[in-house]
Amino acid sequence: MLTTNFLDFDFSNPFMNASGVHCMTTNELDELAASNAGAYIMKSATPAKREGNPEPRYFDVPLGSINSMGLPNLGFDYYLEYALKQQEKTSRPVFFSVAGMSVAENIAMLKKIEASDFKGVTELNLSCPNVPGKPQVAYDFELTYETLAQVFDFFTKPLGVKLPPYFDMAHFDQMAAILNKYPLSYVNAINSIGNGLYIDTDSDQVVIKPKEGFGGIGGEYVKPTALANVRAFYTRLKPEIKIIGTGGILTGQDAYEHLLCGATMLQVGTQLQKEGPAIFDRLQKELMAIMEEKGYKTIAEFRGKLKAIV
Repeated sequence: MLTTNFLDFDFSNPFMNASGVHCMTTNELDELAASNAGAYIMKSATPAKREGNPEPRYFDVPLGSINSMGLPNLGFDYYLEYALKQQEKTSRPVFFSVAGMSVAENIAMLKKIEASDFKGVTELNLSCPNVPGKPQVAYDFELTYETLAQVFDFFTKPLGVKLPPYFDMAHFDQMAAILNKYPLSYVNAINSIGNGLYIDTDSDQVVIKPKEGFGGIGGEYVKPTALANVRAFYTRLKPEIKIIGTGGILTGQDAYEHLLCGATMLQVGTQLQKEGPAIFDRLQKELMAIMEEKGYKTIAEFRGKLKAIV
């Protein structure tokens, strides 16, 4: 019922973790591999190990989360070694995530992936800082165009890009026009909504330390924005570029809405952090119950079929 064809492979269901959640170590990755998630993605890698920002840098709030993690990870080689071992054990494609601190770092890591025996899917995180004082790459449309031009000058393996949220219809149009020029496998919409602020009202203090409390907002807060981005890109991108929907997936109903807007795969972040990998069992049961109630036997019957008011 939930079988999902994505990049010419039939996944048992559309659910994945969002990169950054429960995927730092090989132990956590092994737990995801053994879970009922349809697929899983590794921690976004930088060329060398990073400790990330000072703690507290993640905080659960009533309707979601706020974080300023600073890309803590165990380094590119750590994750590539794991990925190469995993792909020998399974036919299910492995998802690798790259998030360098500069375009040059991203290009260097992608060249290593291209030269390696990695046969899975790579996600390039364009929703991360470029250089201090400049917007993240995907908010700089000219830089996004130039970056993808450099990448596809040499990269031949399946590649998706993770995008930040957009809020202006013109920006949807402009970014989609750029993405449509390249042989991308998918876009992942969205990363957290940047630079929110949450206050502990007992102490009159912010709840995370980095950036004087400013951080990315995830969870229930972001679902309307995530759905809008999924829908906007689903209706603007060429059909061969699929959508991974990320943002505000707490229940099967949330998953259903992402699929209705046009997503093919779904990534879960904040709620996975709160519940652990067992969440994938619950989400599947809730999604199947909705499908049964509505009379759907497959996701393909309703994917992208969101109705407008006529």
